[in-house]
Amino acid sequence: MADNHTRSATYRTTRTAGGATVVTLHGDLDLLAVPALSAALDDLTSGAEPDLVLDLSPVSFIDCSGLGLLCRARNRVRHRTGRLRLVAPDDDVPLLLRRTGLADAFELYPGLPEALAGTDTSGAVA
Repeated sequence: MADNHTRSATYRTTRTAGGATVVTLHGDLDLLAVPALSAALDDLTSGAEPDLVLDLSPVSFIDCSGLGLLCRARNRVRHRTGRLRLVAPDDDVPLLLRRTGLADAFELYPGLPEALAGTDTSGAVA
């Protein structure tokens, strides 16, 4: 994650053939971006058994409000017996999750194909 904290995150959703909703987040997951993203993720996790993949590949920065956003999405998905997967191809997100005690809270994959297949446990945070 870069040290440029001037951009806010945007999002884009697409429906995959497997039925998972993929949300690609860009820029910063910070206090400025979270309100809009939270509303969008709440909408995507409002149904029964949501299947959500958050692609964090283009994310450059995550602060505590961004971590809160990820935890809220995870809790909403779990409450509705769904599934949440995170895509993070570099070591920054796994390191952040380990340092904050959240390593076991998320399914983490190194790439979108692995996340959609959901079978690559080598990418999971340990």
